[in-house]
Amino acid sequence: MLVLAYVTLLERRMLAFFQLRYGPNRVGPLGLLQPLADGIKMLCKEDVTVTLAESKIYILAPIVCTVAAFIPFAVIPFGNSIWPAAMTIGGRVCDFTLYHASTAVVADVDAGLLYVFAVSSLSVFGLMMAGWSSNNKYSLLGGIRASAQMISYELAAALCLISIIMAAGSMNLVEIARAQEGYSLGFLPNWFCFRQPLAFVLFLVALFAETGRTPFDFTECDNELVAGYQTEYSSMKFALFYLAEYAHLITGSALLVTMFFGGWQGPYVSAPGFGYILPVVYFCLKVLAVLCSFVWVRATYPRFRYDLLMQIGWKVLLPAALANILLAPFFMKLWGEF
Repeated sequence: MLVLAYVTLLERRMLAFFQLRYGPNRVGPLGLLQPLADGIKMLCKEDVTVTLAESKIYILAPIVCTVAAFIPFAVIPFGNSIWPAAMTIGGRVCDFTLYHASTAVVADVDAGLLYVFAVSSLSVFGLMMAGWSSNNKYSLLGGIRASAQMISYELAAALCLISIIMAAGSMNLVEIARAQEGYSLGFLPNWFCFRQPLAFVLFLVALFAETGRTPFDFTECDNELVAGYQTEYSSMKFALFYLAEYAHLITGSALLVTMFFGGWQGPYVSAPGFGYILPVVYFCLKVLAVLCSFVWVRATYPRFRYDLLMQIGWKVLLPAALANILLAPFFMKLWGEF
């Protein structure tokens, strides 16, 4: 939750930098307390429920979106074990076997990738529930538009990762990260962004659309259909949609790092004394770099037209993802030569 709050501040400060203006810099030193002030403001705003809304579904919708955005992170590994199986403290050997795991991950699930797509796709139901239950035609159209976009690009994103499953031989995210250990040609990291470049490019484009980021930010753009599925929401119910969007962004960035940038892999991750904290540092820095790239793209490119968005999803990205599956053995053979 703390990271989620400060990603919003990071984006606002970076956008201000790109646009040659000041960002939030008044609340606390360097504006670091701005997320806290925003949270207090949202808590104190009047909580309005539309009179003719389907109240139960209306309240449940932001909860569904938020939960669906948070729980995929349970299977994403973020480092080696964060403590050893045994440690000498004050001349005595302390046994931590019961608390030791070979990888820092909440749940090491064999079908982890399948779990990520299964639970993250539940947010589509939240968007449709919000649009329909608000009893507002603009909200309904916004919910349909957002759902169509997410469903279209979820299919392409899932197909892009089939080649990664083929190369790693597993759907376990821990095994996929471990499959990217070492170097090729003596200097090039053994990451899937180099081994499966087409899959990387296609998944990156699909991720922009899946998370509703510029240039595919049609889920809640202000100048079309008033705002979108969340038009009739206020106070913390609106804030939950806002949190879900950024939680999707963080989870998507972490998944991209795990699948294509080696996860926690990096120099000296197995060195004595550094094998516990350094992998976590590498993982966090990679995720931060991906988050910054999302903001950079937002500051650079304008929004697509919606018909072009759907054309790219169905007529470009989907056929290219299918072609990538056919090309995956070629890339695997080519990389094996090195």
